[in-house]
Amino acid sequence: MGVPTAVLASSAFQDTPLPLAISGVRQTNAALFAMLHDARSASDAVAAFRIYMRAVFDLDAPPERDAAGRKRYRANYQRLLRGWGFDANGKEGAVLKGWVESRFGLLPTFHKEILGRYPSPAWMTYTEEKMAARFHNNCILLQLDLLYEFAQRFLRRWLYPGRSHLTLYRGVNDFGEHLLVERLDRRRAVVRQNNLVSFTTQRDVADQFGDTILEVDVPLSKILYCNAMAPGPVLRGEGEVLVIGGDYRVRLGYL
Repeated sequence: MGVPTAVLASSAFQDTPLPLAISGVRQTNAALFAMLHDARSASDAVAAFRIYMRAVFDLDAPPERDAAGRKRYRANYQRLLRGWGFDANGKEGAVLKGWVESRFGLLPTFHKEILGRYPSPAWMTYTEEKMAARFHNNCILLQLDLLYEFAQRFLRRWLYPGRSHLTLYRGVNDFGEHLLVERLDRRRAVVRQNNLVSFTTQRDVADQFGDTILEVDVPLSKILYCNAMAPGPVLRGEGEVLVIGGDYRVRLGYL
């Protein structure tokens, strides 16, 4: 990665971001990025990514069964994303937060409850869920590495060429899941987001989730996933975007 965690988490990085890459992923998956280079449209790029992931990780294979005839779970990045869409504080959410922790060094601040000092019952629950053996097969962390690297190529070439940031929104009723780092004035603050957090591109959608609206300019380099990267919505909301956290300058709107 090459960027210290403290810098990556800082509001200064969010203001003036650098491109990020997970070490070795593009080099060891050169065939995928050659396919993306040759893609002539966003839909071609999405198709290339899906074909590569299905082939390399055998995602379409029928489930294996153990000696007792029970199905063995085959880890799949799309199942993790769907699980997040259903409940960001579920086991799939813990695995995704664990991936961010592993690759970017950013610790989660919330999982089911505030994660305070370590160790604590809350931390033990999170650790057990992120390490669940059911999800850690079929090279799931590499799948997520490739998802991130695809997102970076896709966002910059097809969705938002020439842009460094994307304005996103999140509705909250209180700051229970967010640490208020600094109150700049009534309408502006620095807020610490969880290490992985959902935003939306649509303010009217954010209105449905809280009476305080956080408006944030998110660097493209901090985006893991949006529904445009797959055919059909994987997350519940079409405008939902998964963002890698840290301290963000936010503009506060009120209903």
